[in-house]
Amino acid sequence: MYRHILAATDGSDSANKAVRHAAALAKATGARLTIVNVTQMWSSLDIAHAAEAGVQNPVGEYEAMAAKSAERVLAAAKALAAADGTTCDTVHIQDRAPAEGIIAAAKDKGCDLIVMATHGRRGLGRLLLGSQAAEVLSTSTVPVLIVR
Repeated sequence: MYRHILAATDGSDSANKAVRHAAALAKATGARLTIVNVTQMWSSLDIAHAAEAGVQNPVGEYEAMAAKSAERVLAAAKALAAADGTTCDTVHIQDRAPAEGIIAAAKDKGCDLIVMATHGRRGLGRLLLGSQAAEVLSTSTVPVLIVR
């Protein structure tokens, strides 16, 4: 059925639920599993504030912080998959919008299914914050499984 599943995580409880679901599905189908975390490009406003506060290399500091955060999130997700008896690869995509990075990772890795969570925002919260799940659903060329 599936040969290579991509699970997207941001480290949240709902994303962890999606990772566990993807791991179980990979185990049941014999598919490979790759887990991805995407960190957005630094905000010029945040960098300007950091520079005003005297930070010598605000971009470098942000990128180091993002890499450390991604390492922690991906290690936790890998442990969740391992607890289910599933091995996986992990990948960190830097400087991309989350939906764009998820789709790029699926394409680059040859994945035939994307598994991700939705935070379930509705109404004004969804309008203001957007929905990465909705964007992945609307632009992906491979099936997307949304876990709630």
